[in-house]
Amino acid sequence: MKNILEFLNNGVVNGKYLNKIFSIIKKKKIALIAINCIDTNTINTVLEAARISRSLVFIQFSFSSSIFFIGKYYNLKTNIENKNLECAIKGAILAAKYVQEASVFYKVPVILHTDHCIKENLKWIDCILENNIDYFKSYGKCLFSSHMIDLSTCSIKDNIEICSDYLSKMSKYSIGLEIELGCTGGEEDGLDNTNISNEKLYTKPKDILYGYSKLINISKNFTIAASFGNTHGVYKPGNVKLNPKILLNAKNLIKKIFKKDCFLNFVFHGGSGTSNSIILESINYGVVKINLDTDIQWNYWLGVLKYYKKNKKNLCSQLGINNIKNSFNPNKKYYDPRNWLKYSKKYVFKYIFNIFNILKCINLI
Repeated sequence: MKNILEFLNNGVVNGKYLNKIFSIIKKKKIALIAINCIDTNTINTVLEAARISRSLVFIQFSFSSSIFFIGKYYNLKTNIENKNLECAIKGAILAAKYVQEASVFYKVPVILHTDHCIKENLKWIDCILENNIDYFKSYGKCLFSSHMIDLSTCSIKDNIEICSDYLSKMSKYSIGLEIELGCTGGEEDGLDNTNISNEKLYTKPKDILYGYSKLINISKNFTIAASFGNTHGVYKPGNVKLNPKILLNAKNLIKKIFKKDCFLNFVFHGGSGTSNSIILESINYGVVKINLDTDIQWNYWLGVLKYYKKNKKNLCSQLGINNIKNSFNPNKKYYDPRNWLKYSKKYVFKYIFNIFNILKCINLI
């Protein structure tokens, strides 16, 4: 499987290559990891891990992580809603431009994506698309490789109608679209589905057929995040019941109706805490992208926690006992953010490398 994606140039992947990438990795039973980033440190961590492993990864930003990237500027003379929107737009664009440059510096290709744009935030995607088009005119490719629109709380008809509209716009500039059918449970990045009915956590194959049959007439450059019990976060074993065979049943239904194999590419949301057997089963049914945000967050925190416990006596004051003579010396080197962030990164690396091995996505580029 070595270098099967070596045709990709370093930098953000042009969306026109997404289906080719997915076709290649599906044949090899490989999936790609998708990591939500919030700042340059998390971006650099992912890029460094990708370079060491020679893996292709998704770096993605949500509405709220885009706001976090730039911070809220409260002196903006707009109402609260528009402050959030303006910060989310600016944050996403600046983050994308950073990834554009940094991925070339790290000498790795990366798929750049926005995550979970709900109906109330569609203006966010609209403004990013305008910037995508401007960037395309200048550089021949867009700022982002793809975008996700999450209309899972809408009716299936409204969901697909709106997504069809966006796919038509995006396909003109080779931007991929990810849609969600069924709902992902739990809470993630401001999207709270903790009290959603259990029925909505399992997408009906006929709804996947409906979405596929509409979108395929517009473009092949789309993926479907179909829910099979998926939940954001990590829960007590047995509380989350995953049924990836929903994906297989949907593929079989489409094959029956269209009289040929479908190329359908699935996305696995809420992958954190999932057993290896479920992950591998879902890959067999056509999953090409797995979101693992919660476990990444935990390993970042775990590294900080371990660092604190290891250096506790030197982290409680600016001056403290830090040598065998018990003299009071500055503790600056202990609380310098560069040191505890670097220490924390080791735990994130360990987790990412383990996932790369499970997903068989090492030495792809």
